[in-house]
Amino acid sequence: MTQPDSSVRVAALYQFTRFDDCEAIRAPLAELCAAEGVKGTLLLAREGINGTIAGSDAAIATVLAHIRGLPGCADFDVKHSRAATMPFHRMKVRIKREIVTMGEPDLDPTDAGEYVAPQHWNALIDAPDTIVIDTRNDYEVAIGSFAGAIDPQTQSFSEFPEWVRAHRHEWQGGARPKIAMFCTGGIRCEKSTALLKAEGFDQVYHLKGGILAYLEQIPAEASRWQGECFVFDERVSVGHGLELGSYGLCRACRRPVSEADQRSPLFVEGVACPACHAERTDAQRERYAERHRQTELAAARGEAHVGATFAEHEAD
Repeated sequence: MTQPDSSVRVAALYQFTRFDDCEAIRAPLAELCAAEGVKGTLLLAREGINGTIAGSDAAIATVLAHIRGLPGCADFDVKHSRAATMPFHRMKVRIKREIVTMGEPDLDPTDAGEYVAPQHWNALIDAPDTIVIDTRNDYEVAIGSFAGAIDPQTQSFSEFPEWVRAHRHEWQGGARPKIAMFCTGGIRCEKSTALLKAEGFDQVYHLKGGILAYLEQIPAEASRWQGECFVFDERVSVGHGLELGSYGLCRACRRPVSEADQRSPLFVEGVACPACHAERTDAQRERYAERHRQTELAAARGEAHVGATFAEHEAD
């Protein structure tokens, strides 16, 4: 699970494009990843590709070169990071209806809004005629967001279209407003701009590279970001400069837990937290406790337990 001579390269990627035959793409891609020792998850759909993979520098370069040869993928962006050990246990290349689940399979996500670079984001969201919308889930927004952003209070991304249609009348006054949207890495807010355009809005913008690009490129003293950013990997949350945040993770519900949460009598490591304690049955908590016990036993043996790795959780 480790590479003794160098750290593991982790590549997070997505591209909205048109794939007419996903199975013809899936099989060769899965075979190449297996041959190169690359692990992680890649999702394919008619609307494109999304996922995170990890491996040696050479292996990741080979797989990315293959993906760039797919239709419409020549110029896709990749976010690179490093890990001391392999963060995934297996390689999965799956075909789904959508690469990020909004529940709008007929939406054309290639007809999206306008990218805004992190360096120009402050000017856009500071403008009095701009409506700023956080497209993430409620538990993500709870630990940090841009000052003044609207929180849709959705529990999953598939709830976002219904929220838009319920509130769109609030943004359709005499003047046509600018609508700026953002998410963690860019994929959800990009698809959200396509939805807004389909709903008749024409001045729609999204933060290129998402919050992570903003926190990486914009110094804290010039930032409009408040709090921390939840991330779907073992870091749990990050702050400015992508420095490690202060939150832990509830292994039962996959929500972030603060230091205060961890002091609560409702928090049991690996089993429950204040947010999910009432949502789970005793039988479920017993299963979580056993999983946590097996994880600790595996760690004592110097092994990784399959149920322990957060990075394999698929966000929606």
